[in-house]
Amino acid sequence: MIDLKFLRDQPDAVRASQRARGEDESLVDAVIAADERRRQSIGAFESARAEQKAASKELGPVMGRLKKAEKAGEDVTDLQAEAAALRDKGAAMSARVKELEAASEAAKGELETSLRAIGNVIQAGVPAGGEDDFDLLEEVGTPRDFAAEGFEPKDHLELGELLGAIDMERGAKVSGSRFYYLTGIGARLEWALMGLAQQIATEEGFTPLVVPNLVRAETMAGTGYLDAHDDVYNLPNDDLYLTGTSEVALAGFHADEIIDLSDGPLRYTSTSTCYRREAGSYGKDTRGIFRVHQFQKTEMFVFCRPEDAVAEHDNLLRIERRVLDALELPYRVIDVAAGDLGGPASRKYDCEAWVPTQGKYRELTSTSNCTTFQARRLNIRERRAEGGTQMVATLNGTALTSTRPIVALLENHQQADGSVRVPAALRPFLGGLEVIAPR
Repeated sequence: MIDLKFLRDQPDAVRASQRARGEDESLVDAVIAADERRRQSIGAFESARAEQKAASKELGPVMGRLKKAEKAGEDVTDLQAEAAALRDKGAAMSARVKELEAASEAAKGELETSLRAIGNVIQAGVPAGGEDDFDLLEEVGTPRDFAAEGFEPKDHLELGELLGAIDMERGAKVSGSRFYYLTGIGARLEWALMGLAQQIATEEGFTPLVVPNLVRAETMAGTGYLDAHDDVYNLPNDDLYLTGTSEVALAGFHADEIIDLSDGPLRYTSTSTCYRREAGSYGKDTRGIFRVHQFQKTEMFVFCRPEDAVAEHDNLLRIERRVLDALELPYRVIDVAAGDLGGPASRKYDCEAWVPTQGKYRELTSTSNCTTFQARRLNIRERRAEGGTQMVATLNGTALTSTRPIVALLENHQQADGSVRVPAALRPFLGGLEVIAPR
């Protein structure tokens, strides 16, 4: 969630962020009101508890005098009455304290719920608007002119079937729509892509991890993936969620910890199977393996100091571009508009590869700066040399997924005879194979 102190101090900045996202500005006022109720309820609770403690201290001396008087055989009627009155007062105050404590907890929960409804505050320069309102930062490479080469390009599914790489029919038979089999060279291409992504991430100093694909609700919520939960697969009998990216498990790796960043950021990478319901995408990209429910993905994840987050974001983008350059694909880099960021990100860059048969660029990789949004939910801090702790920043970046790069590779590197040229960087992972020939 966002920093409550920042919202108190700069509510107009948060309102502007909500406005750029196309979201409800009144949530800011709802948080301010909930925060005021919480502070008032805490004040009332602490005041009543102090009175209760003072009343408890009054009873002790009275009980001491009562015992002395009883031993001396004196009349204790008045002392007994005084003690009984103090006990009744204490009981009433105890009930009142419990009531105020419950009200304080309720107010705290209301505040947290209100805060969680607000997305991360966007960075200066992020374009306002929705999916089509991005800023184009750069185009790299030139799409092939197939007409000049004298043939009509085939789409990835036609090529995949010709090469014995993709079987959609059996995928649908076994699991339903948006499932598939990668067969023969298709399976080898997936392994090669993940191998290349892991090799580059390791060369760039990322520590590889093998992570769980199932996580608890608090981990999923901590990363912000339950705020819009329609796309998430849930196993209610186990209260576990299938992750749509290893970002979730990587973020949870240091949950509730104070980490050491004295030697610089902590950088991790993981290749995992990812699951997405693709809710709301009915009718979109139904042909082939571009938009599917299950795929492999190599993710990069960074924990760093907030002041280092922008530099780390630039570094993740550089690595993503290195991967796409290795695949010899024409692509563009965009600065994603606020309304398309998702809740946790304050800024996001996408790299989109050219897909010839669609005549447009499509997202292949994405990198987000989540500032302290996720760490605040997951309680991940670092100890500062000058004393005390502070929330860390988290960032994530896709090195490669399996299916979408296969789409781009097959279409961009196809030849007139239906064969596909293998980029030089992938050949070591395919036993030196230079050309994938039709069966």
